[in-house]
Amino acid sequence: MLITLDPDSTVPPFEQVRAQIAELARTGAAPVGTKLPTVRGLAEELGLAANTVAKAYRELEAAGVVRTRGRLGTVVASSGDASRAAAAQAAATYAARVHGLGIPAAEARAVAEAALRSAYGED
Repeated sequence: MLITLDPDSTVPPFEQVRAQIAELARTGAAPVGTKLPTVRGLAEELGLAANTVAKAYRELEAAGVVRTRGRLGTVVASSGDASRAAAAQAAATYAARVHGLGIPAAEARAVAEAALRSAYGED
């Protein structure tokens, strides 16, 4: 599994790791059942602290992209379908909330787009 870091990026290393593994799962480059490197192993390979990689793995697990099975390791659990479903639910919740607040759709879109640019380090 090829994970690379961009040291010049404004995106934190844990997020670079998380995003790349999620993309590998989403595209099928890392099919369901693919075993991920150990936290320590990947941290060593990338020159990161183990806690940095562990944070990425925790977020991936919370999103349903990977599953950790104790001593058996961490494996790709899905192709991102659970993540997409969670994103759709979050978007629906946001839409209902801003509609209830009386915010016009164009303004709500602008707020959401600004939040996404910030989250993805595109500011």
